[in-house]
Amino acid sequence: MSTMTQPLVLFRRQATSLLRDYAELMKLRVTTLIVMTAWCGYYFGAQKAGVSSLSWGLFHALLGIALVSSGTAALNEVMEHKVDANMRRTAQRPLPAGRMSLRHATTAGLLATLGGSAYLAFLANPLTGLLTLLTSVVYLAAYTPLKRISPICTFVGAFPGAMPGVLGWTAARGHLEWSTLILFAILFVWQFPHFFSIAWLYREDYASGGIRMLPVVEEDGRSTARRIVGYSLILIPLSLLPSFFGMAGKIYLGGALVLGVALFYFSARLAFLKLPINSPRSKMLARHVLQATVVYLPLLFVFMMGNSARP
Repeated sequence: MSTMTQPLVLFRRQATSLLRDYAELMKLRVTTLIVMTAWCGYYFGAQKAGVSSLSWGLFHALLGIALVSSGTAALNEVMEHKVDANMRRTAQRPLPAGRMSLRHATTAGLLATLGGSAYLAFLANPLTGLLTLLTSVVYLAAYTPLKRISPICTFVGAFPGAMPGVLGWTAARGHLEWSTLILFAILFVWQFPHFFSIAWLYREDYASGGIRMLPVVEEDGRSTARRIVGYSLILIPLSLLPSFFGMAGKIYLGGALVLGVALFYFSARLAFLKLPINSPRSKMLARHVLQATVVYLPLLFVFMMGNSARP
């Protein structure tokens, strides 16, 4: 390699490394799911307004929501960098691993969060900008500190977690409507089997970091398993509401029913076998629940948007 090309290769490696750190700092996979959910909300809001769902309005909404989501994730990692250093699954994140400074991450997080909110306020509408900023504030000021205090953190965190569909809707419509509650409720309930199964899998890791989610503070996991089953069961009739309220058709109805029953099956297996919470078998079943929730939500929205009821 010539001396002329060495600086260029070094620059490329550093740029690639920085991009990877940003993707991890801003939780790219989580942000992608949030953007997809917001797209669903925008789609139905635009459809009700009788306008195209593929427009510059959609672009502005998704970009702004992505910026706030990624900025909030970065600020969350700033707040929890010491906790992350004590857990195996997070110890190699940019902050605990020392690849990025706190000042750098804080600046990036604030710029993305405040800039994204302002972007939405000016290029979507003020209501969406305000609601997106408030969602970020609740996540950071309530959910994040509660994780080290009480298992109620999961319930509190489910509120900002259920907002992306609402934000997409208001970006298209400019105001809140009762139909947004359906999207909000589906997302709200879905989060419990999803996050409880994650906490079941990483129970020891969360305990090391002082994260007091329900599977960490209880000894046998039975209460967690009952909640996973209960919320999975509630999700079945809840997910059918778009068909009964004119948002989607019969294909969606059938798809939602099959997805809901499948998720309930995996949840019931974990609960009814009554295995010790630390056993390899119970962790395998908890992983199946997690995988089922990850498959469930995108497919549900695919069915909902693909079989939407045209005005």
